[in-house]
Amino acid sequence: MTSDELENLARIGKLKKEPPLIREYEGLLRSADSRLADAENESNSLESRFDLAYGASHALALAALRRAGYRSEIRALVFQALPVTLGVPNEVWRVLATAHEKRNLSEYEGWYGMDERLVTDVVAAAKKVRDALRALGPLPPTC
Repeated sequence: MTSDELENLARIGKLKKEPPLIREYEGLLRSADSRLADAENESNSLESRFDLAYGASHALALAALRRAGYRSEIRALVFQALPVTLGVPNEVWRVLATAHEKRNLSEYEGWYGMDERLVTDVVAAAKKVRDALRALGPLPPTC
């Protein structure tokens, strides 16, 4: 996906062009940090840890999309846009896309195939997204 593809997705209504808001952006980052910490707490159930890791990764990917000036109501799209919004490697967004698929199976079909490896991979991918966001620094105060 390229920045032109983001524009095309906005043109067909899959993305909405919208300037980022500092309060929203910072709230997404705080939420993600809290969820990541809880996802690594092994006293939580594996299913809870997965939900927390997935929620953190979604908040971070959404923050990246918002920072780029877009909004999406399509959850999977925020992960697919990561190579453009943050320049993260394909393997990072693919882990998160897999987590999205597993989350949907769990939420809508009662699937329970969580394992420690999946949770560990989602946490690691989310941290890479978080690190890429932090490397960009804070949003400019005009947002």
